[in-house]
Amino acid sequence: MSALHLAWRTIRRYRAQTLLAIAGVAVIGALLFDMLLLSRGLLLSFADLLARAGYDVRIVGGGGMTLRMPIPDSRAIAEAVGGLPEVEKVALVRILPARLARPGEAQSASVALVGASGMTAGVWTIVQGADLDGASTEACPLIVGRSLAARLHIAPGDAVRVNAEQAGVASALPAVTCRVAGVGRFAFAAAGDDIVATTLDALHRASGEARDGDADLILVASRPEAGSAAAVAAIQRARPGLAAYSNDEVLEQFNRNGFAYFRQISLVLSSLTMVFAFLLVATLLTVSVNQRLGEIAALRAIGIARRRVAAMLLWESALLVGAGGLLALPLGELLALGLDRILRQMPALPEQLHFFVFEPRALVIHAAVLVVTALAAAAYPVWVTARMPIAATLRREIVG
Repeated sequence: MSALHLAWRTIRRYRAQTLLAIAGVAVIGALLFDMLLLSRGLLLSFADLLARAGYDVRIVGGGGMTLRMPIPDSRAIAEAVGGLPEVEKVALVRILPARLARPGEAQSASVALVGASGMTAGVWTIVQGADLDGASTEACPLIVGRSLAARLHIAPGDAVRVNAEQAGVASALPAVTCRVAGVGRFAFAAAGDDIVATTLDALHRASGEARDGDADLILVASRPEAGSAAAVAAIQRARPGLAAYSNDEVLEQFNRNGFAYFRQISLVLSSLTMVFAFLLVATLLTVSVNQRLGEIAALRAIGIARRRVAAMLLWESALLVGAGGLLALPLGELLALGLDRILRQMPALPEQLHFFVFEPRALVIHAAVLVVTALAAAAYPVWVTARMPIAATLRREIVG
């Protein structure tokens, strides 16, 4: 009879103990799996949002990535960058505070008016109506967020009034009549944010500017054969001192500063769950071995080798941890969905950002940790049986 067969018969014999061990490992394994998803979830989700926008290089003002400042002479910069062989397309983005209301109604909403030139696929997702490029005949087409559209009862085709609030101007600017082209979901908008997007030309008209204002952000898409790193290098050669960052550099900076807290939490909680899993399985195996010392001594007495007994205990640990680890995956996924829903209610957090994101790396680490736990948990019971005196143990069992 093989060591695996002996282990299988043992865990079937002690069913209550087996079920307790599997349930405990499943719960602990689910927590471990969630902590692994949390450790890089925000980073992966943020990277997906950046990639979805279709631009892999960002040019910002002197405040860096964390402080939005206008980029002087941004139109000329965009034209110069767009002519580089490493660059495929360029888009200018400008943001102004504004108020939006239906014509003839007093109720209005404070919004962030985003003016964008160039293709904007991925920055927002149209859920109703058309995109800005589908409303080229309109002088002032708008994409309105879902929550704002529902609150003001506006739909594609409706006319609205937009009052832009120019920075440093005390008097109110005259209202501009715009037409809603579509209702969309903005990738980087928080749940409570009211964002309205339009063309850059329409924003200039709404702000009453005699000339084009400086953009707050210049988005650049590099050519696939060149890559973002080559595009950043070419931009800095053409415009020395210009603050240009690739998506990888943006992610690295946020990973170093913004997401370090969640990595630390994940590391601490993962370590604790590993300890709990080890203590649970090691305790149950040790109790089981102590209950079966006479049985194990009898097996040794009839010629079962010490190595085979050790293999049996290793298989018992592997079966308990393996079964619990498999159950931990769906349980952890359900738990992650609930925790993610709670954490995403944090203020000023992009609505489409997630804390728990699956990646194959997390599954590999989860399996490796459980294997180490199973081996470590079986170490002490194996040591006990290896040092067990066969004759004295049998005599004690008979006398007892």
